[in-house]
Amino acid sequence: MRFFNRVLAPLAAALLLAACSNGNSHNDKKDPEYDFAAVDTSLQAFLDNHNLFDGISITLVDRDQGAVHEAAFGDHTLDTVVWLASTSKMPSVSLLMALDGDDNLNFDVEATIDNYLPWEGVYGDRTTVHLVSNTSGIPGLSGLSNYGAHLCQFAGVFPLLECAETLYTVELPGSRPPGEAFNYGGTQWQLAGAVAEMVSNSTWNQAFHAYIGEPCELDVFTYGNMWTNANDWTGHPDSLTGQQNAHVEGGAITTLQDYAKLLLLHLREGRCGNTQVLPPAAVDFMQVDRAGPIGGPHYGMGWWILPASADTTEVVYDPGAFGAVSWLDMERGIGGYVGIDDYSQVASGDVYALVLDTIIPLQQAAVESAREAAAN
Repeated sequence: MRFFNRVLAPLAAALLLAACSNGNSHNDKKDPEYDFAAVDTSLQAFLDNHNLFDGISITLVDRDQGAVHEAAFGDHTLDTVVWLASTSKMPSVSLLMALDGDDNLNFDVEATIDNYLPWEGVYGDRTTVHLVSNTSGIPGLSGLSNYGAHLCQFAGVFPLLECAETLYTVELPGSRPPGEAFNYGGTQWQLAGAVAEMVSNSTWNQAFHAYIGEPCELDVFTYGNMWTNANDWTGHPDSLTGQQNAHVEGGAITTLQDYAKLLLLHLREGRCGNTQVLPPAAVDFMQVDRAGPIGGPHYGMGWWILPASADTTEVVYDPGAFGAVSWLDMERGIGGYVGIDDYSQVASGDVYALVLDTIIPLQQAAVESAREAAAN
């Protein structure tokens, strides 16, 4: 990633300026007028026909127009705050890529983590890319019957670095060399958080606020660690616990508006407003399939990947155990996020199916129709 930052980024900026200065700028176009009534109808029908969920909410975004649709159903409002679980992963990787892009830091996501962690450990030959593509060889969430000392990653009572020293120095049974297999979640993500804290000389939340939250004007988005006291979570940000051991892969809370800004960060080549938050190449770098080539599912860094086919474009998505899910269709320059605040984890798969099988195709169809009408 460093080569791009030093050599190609200025060229990309020049090309972007030239493109915006010609007669084909966005300002000369007529904005499509999107109609997402079918999306709303499908969400309301899902809620009406599902016994578990009391509310659901959605935001849809467009690369050029920004947030183009918001809707809330049941007991949700447009300001409902939800705990994301694994839908935290894409934002977490975004922070790591922002750190990689900071030339004032001695950090490269493709370097082994023994360069950044101060302890004598057993996992130093992994890179940050290995950690957040779930290809580190460290057993993940489903790879163990007993986490032992590694349980500290789920407790908010320890500082992140104190827990990370245990994760780094106590080898889990079944560990394998990096790059051999896919194993989702767990220790590897918290180690990535420790790397971020060490290279930024700040806590995870301080780094996230400085590199992502502040330039993207996020109002609520932050990380806690509620797994040991989840009953304390009321849906209000003040009830968030465990910030000192922020759970990197699953501890974030958000609003529709905040997550929409994160999706637009990726649709706009790493920019929030006029600020280059991520290196432009970071967006594509996160979407490279790193697990599929070694026999795993199609997974990048924080993104699951639905490959393109003869009938569909590629979609990347980030689902969480509680039902929240975000997605991007980079070819069309669109994306979205659905929020759920049922934390039983019983029927989150029903929400994923709704989004992947119904919401995304309806959004794509509405966008295609509106753009065709605007062009004529």
